[in-house]
Amino acid sequence: MSTEAKSTKGIWKVITASSMGTLIEWYDFYIFGSLAVVISTKFFPSDNPTAAFLSTLATFAAGFVVRPFGALFFGRLGDMIGRKYTFMVTLLLMGGATFLIGCIPSYESIGFMAPLLVLILRLLQGLALGGEYGGAATYVAEHAPKGERGYWTSWIQTTATFGLFISLVVILITKGALSAEAFDEWGWRVPFWLSIVMVFVSYIIRRNMHESPVFAKAKAEGKTSTNPLKESFGNRYNLKFVLLALFGAAMGQGVVWYTGQFYAMSFLKTVMFIESSQVDGLLGIALLFGTPFFVFFGWLSDKVGRKSIMMLGMLCAILLYRPIYKKMYETTDVAHKTELLEKSKVVAMTKINSHQVLDSVYTSTKEFSDGTTWQQVKTVHLDNGKPIMVDGKAKSDTKTTIVANSSDKWSLIWLVFIQVIFVTMVYGPIAAFLVEMFPVKIRYTSMSLPYHVGNGIFGGLLPAISTYFVTSAKEGGNPEFYLEGLWYPIVIAAISFVIGMVYLKNKNNTAND
Repeated sequence: MSTEAKSTKGIWKVITASSMGTLIEWYDFYIFGSLAVVISTKFFPSDNPTAAFLSTLATFAAGFVVRPFGALFFGRLGDMIGRKYTFMVTLLLMGGATFLIGCIPSYESIGFMAPLLVLILRLLQGLALGGEYGGAATYVAEHAPKGERGYWTSWIQTTATFGLFISLVVILITKGALSAEAFDEWGWRVPFWLSIVMVFVSYIIRRNMHESPVFAKAKAEGKTSTNPLKESFGNRYNLKFVLLALFGAAMGQGVVWYTGQFYAMSFLKTVMFIESSQVDGLLGIALLFGTPFFVFFGWLSDKVGRKSIMMLGMLCAILLYRPIYKKMYETTDVAHKTELLEKSKVVAMTKINSHQVLDSVYTSTKEFSDGTTWQQVKTVHLDNGKPIMVDGKAKSDTKTTIVANSSDKWSLIWLVFIQVIFVTMVYGPIAAFLVEMFPVKIRYTSMSLPYHVGNGIFGGLLPAISTYFVTSAKEGGNPEFYLEGLWYPIVIAAISFVIGMVYLKNKNNTAND
């Protein structure tokens, strides 16, 4: 067996062990987002569904906001005691927090303790993820052959999207195995509980890994840092690269990543009202076909440079987001479809709610000539048989659901797939790009902070901010309200694009090898 074959076999072992743990951490982190609509009804007051959903998104975003703190804390440990042991700790922390979220009683059982406990555990998830990714990316990059870092670290880059894909598959399987009532009652907890098994398996695999050879050599020679935080951010020369990595690359990459995957999912469910399982299915297909492009663009970045690919991905997103989302919305907009009037109906009934009080429920159903179905359930809350009046109006909740026909479904898959390609362009090369910017002794700390500020702050806040923009525009009567949420990622990506084009070099940096 040749030396090269041995080397390749060794790196595949490293990739498998690293990717497995990182994938599970992403799975843990994203089932919260994938189940946001259900969670909003379990852990928050049900009086105002819109406020409950925004609160859920805010809690989801809180996990992102603390990621930079996890990056600092665990990055420092990783640069001082080693990469391997640090991301073993983050793996266990993430798995434990995820499992416990699935065990928290509902708001109806313990009141405000429910959202408080969810928030605390969500913060622990964010801290763990803040330490995990930088360690895994650094670990793989330090094992990669010279000139091939883009290709090998791109496998780590697939784990974020693949973790989201796995979360959607687990949710779909759980929904398929249970009745709608059972899933709503307790089945949504299963994906959280499953995490503990996956983390245990990953722990066993990672336990046998060796320390990064580059870090081990630096440690043996006494060249590791005694104060990585001071050397990373107290040194003006290194701080300049940290800021450049953040504003010229990670910030734009973060908003493109979250728009193409999470905002697309939220938009389909809460703005277009597409049925939840149909959204999970079509998003899963788009992710499955798009994921190999992470590896392609990572490999390509070794040949043509990382900057050109990342900047092109940002530019495509800036120019094409509004046309893409306009097309998505119009694809299933029933205002543009022909209604089959003979099949339209309204059914009125009374129903006992969770507070053992009768409500009036009106279910309107419409079918359209192209096979699209539309249903709206309006629940009017009663008190002694009369509507409860708020500001002169009967208090009511309305839930609209659209089931797209097969042709529209594939159109939506294509439109989401295009966005995933933008994601793979900005995200595929970025691990190698960040690793190469910093020297070994402070690499874990220095690369983790810009990555998690870019993704955690600028990217993680995107669903909540964009949903707020859409909601405000809709209440203000803007006919194109559904496009307003895109201004946030477009502006952030545009700023990052300009900074990146002016200050980043296209030639891959090998000075820190």
